[in-house]
Amino acid sequence: MSAPQTPSRLVIASRESRLALWQAGHVASRIRALYPECSVEILGMTTRGDRILDMSLSSIGGKGLFVKELEIALREGKADLAVHSLKDIPMEMPEGFSLAAIMRRENPHDAFVSEKYAGPETLPEGAVVGTSSLRREAALRAAYPFLKIEALRGNIDTRLRKLDEGRYDAIVLAAAGLIRLGLEERIRSILPVEKMLPAPGQGALGIEICAGRAEIASWLAPLNDVETASCVSAERAFSRAMGGSCQVPLGAHAVFSGKGNLWLRAFIATPDGKRLLQGEKRGAPENAEATGNGLALELLERGANGILASLARP
Repeated sequence: MSAPQTPSRLVIASRESRLALWQAGHVASRIRALYPECSVEILGMTTRGDRILDMSLSSIGGKGLFVKELEIALREGKADLAVHSLKDIPMEMPEGFSLAAIMRRENPHDAFVSEKYAGPETLPEGAVVGTSSLRREAALRAAYPFLKIEALRGNIDTRLRKLDEGRYDAIVLAAAGLIRLGLEERIRSILPVEKMLPAPGQGALGIEICAGRAEIASWLAPLNDVETASCVSAERAFSRAMGGSCQVPLGAHAVFSGKGNLWLRAFIATPDGKRLLQGEKRGAPENAEATGNGLALELLERGANGILASLARP
């Protein structure tokens, strides 16, 4: 029996943070616009990554902790699709799941947030900056070695509250999340890619489904943004080739250049920022994954293997 031409009901699995529910709601509104007769519901869930807030992501298993419970809901048929921040999706998709669509990207950069200071360069020596990722920590230490970097976990509202309570002089967050929640006024400055390359996929939303659900994939296909998908394909390929995870401080950012080529910039570093390798590569959009793999190979040949070996040591 063939699948119906349009869906009658779809259930979206989502984390229950304010940002995650905004993202799920955004996808729901796009689906309703495509299929006005479709009933779209959101199934809110709390993941292990949301529950464990007193330890760094790199020490408890990485960002995949934010998606596992949602994938169980997909596998058990409780939900038809799950919406994630693409940067939270592991570089290797687990068996039985696939990305049905990558939506148009919001601002992919990192944002500097502070009540007193306009940017990292204006902070006094020893100022405390909060961040949740080894990537940001490494980049900050490399560019601003006079700063003190401390761990910061929790959702956006929790992190802003900790800043407002005076626990930090500044914090660094993804600009996209602040913009989506109407908190753009909290951004004091956008960190340039020359100082802070974003995480692979940052600012984009990924829609995950169970592999083999062809009817759902076809319904969601109109939500896919081809340009964003090409860019993040290059970024994720670079990260995957580097064994990318929360234990590996790396960033990757691709854009379409004026000549229609894909321009990928990336780096890998030690957490202390004392060893940092960066590079760039251009390629055709249809060869995005090859561009990411090629840049990874170039950095490995220039010494990234040594960085990865140092990260693997206890």
